[in-house]
Amino acid sequence: MKLLIKNIKSLIQVEESPRKWVAGADMKKLPTIENAFLLIEDELISDFGTMEKCPVEADEIIDATGKIVSPTWCDSHTHLVYHGSREGEFEDRINGLTYEEITERGGGIHNSAKNLQNATEDELYEQAYARLQEIKGYGTGAVEIKSGYGLTFESEMKMLRVARRLRENTDMTIKATFLGAHAIPLEYKNDREGYMNLLINEMLPAVAEADLADYCDVFCEKGFFTPEETDRILKAGWKHGMRPKIHANELYYSGGIQVGVENNALSVDHLECTGDAEIEALQGSETMATILPSTAFFLGLEYAPARKMIDAGLPVALATDYNPGSTPSGRMSFVLSLACLKMDMTPEEAINAVTLNGAYAMGVEKELGSIAKGKFANILITKKIASLAFLPYSFGSDLIESVFIKGKIS
Repeated sequence: MKLLIKNIKSLIQVEESPRKWVAGADMKKLPTIENAFLLIEDELISDFGTMEKCPVEADEIIDATGKIVSPTWCDSHTHLVYHGSREGEFEDRINGLTYEEITERGGGIHNSAKNLQNATEDELYEQAYARLQEIKGYGTGAVEIKSGYGLTFESEMKMLRVARRLRENTDMTIKATFLGAHAIPLEYKNDREGYMNLLINEMLPAVAEADLADYCDVFCEKGFFTPEETDRILKAGWKHGMRPKIHANELYYSGGIQVGVENNALSVDHLECTGDAEIEALQGSETMATILPSTAFFLGLEYAPARKMIDAGLPVALATDYNPGSTPSGRMSFVLSLACLKMDMTPEEAINAVTLNGAYAMGVEKELGSIAKGKFANILITKKIASLAFLPYSFGSDLIESVFIKGKIS
């Protein structure tokens, strides 16, 4: 089956020689072909170029006059499997309570854990599947899903089984991350070491034996897990074949970035509190700095210093953090707008951050994240728009006309 998309206004993120990521000043460069074609054969990209070289025949032809074609977004940080919502806490914050105060009252992560523990696996799957279809319509073709709202042995396993079931029932690329270290369960409030032992000696081996997770995550933050505890958990994860991806420096200068780099984390995520020492730790590492600006927007936090990171030569990824408490949205186009409006990223930098760099941050850069021969044909076609900058500029508009996953329209 050959699908030809022709008369493309701008075909963006094209690569003749695939890269693992884009860093520093190169993030302002977005390889683009104007007046282009894209040829897809079955699941893969087989050819692309200017219209002067466009093939004549194909099984299906789409005219993309006036439209931009891009790789689909790679959302490398979500908590897509959860039950219910937390709009009550939204009102609490409006009335002046902080995120930490809400957590101390049994809200926050503990609230979601209680809801999830009481939900059936089928209920979780149905809600998560609907969210998955939602974000696909927004242009996302690959997503990482974390556990972490279970906080018991069985509930964490339940979340990861749902993530596997989602992977089995969609063409989207899904990676799963074990985040049993999202918070200390209330019943272990006075026995932190007891929960550490449960995580390391029981949960991690069981997750690995059932092959339920690709990565291991920890919420390294004041009031949650210390750098020392994080280090122990990440090292245990490595022993079971799970590379680290950690929550770091969202609320404080927690030391999370440094401990992530020391453990060769695939990514360190959030990063609202990032200074010179943290940037220095990331330089020369294989760890992607992943920023979640819609979390800062929703919680009223300072935004991560993306401009400073990029100017220091780092690669930066963007993700949604889709979850019920701090980012109840998986709309990547809004993330692009926040990156430009609140963190001084250019549209080109933002697109690099949600395509190739996002793919690296979930370990799929060899298959996704760019228009390259042999990669999966995960692409989106916009409506007719004036330019690339119109995507983040028109922050309230739905500009995605169609989404293709592995060469098939979704």
